[in-house]
Amino acid sequence: MGSVSLLQKSFLAFLVAMAVIVTLGDAYCFSKMNKPGEADNGCILDGKLYPFGEIARTENCFRCSCSRDAMRCCSLFQTPITYDKENCKVVFNKKSCDYDVVQKSDPSKECFVYSRVG
Repeated sequence: MGSVSLLQKSFLAFLVAMAVIVTLGDAYCFSKMNKPGEADNGCILDGKLYPFGEIARTENCFRCSCSRDAMRCCSLFQTPITYDKENCKVVFNKKSCDYDVVQKSDPSKECFVYSRVG
């Protein structure tokens, strides 16, 4: 019975790992190593102290994990790269943590984005 429970836990861990990989697959990621004694109360990113553990969203739209060793973060946004650059412009929407591509002549109208990168 114990091996079934272990098998179920392993399968669940695999599913969670795959969900994270799929979610963050195209995201821009980085790691910031902490110096010894630097992260006694959490991790500092852009001048703000974050607690140890998982951070769902930072002020600058990153999903992070904070430990005594390092802070690892991935972007929650993807940058538009293929769109009508002549008639449209890119504006970062901090509320939605994403880039809006809008018409230069009328920013209330969105433009079609052909591709984005993380």
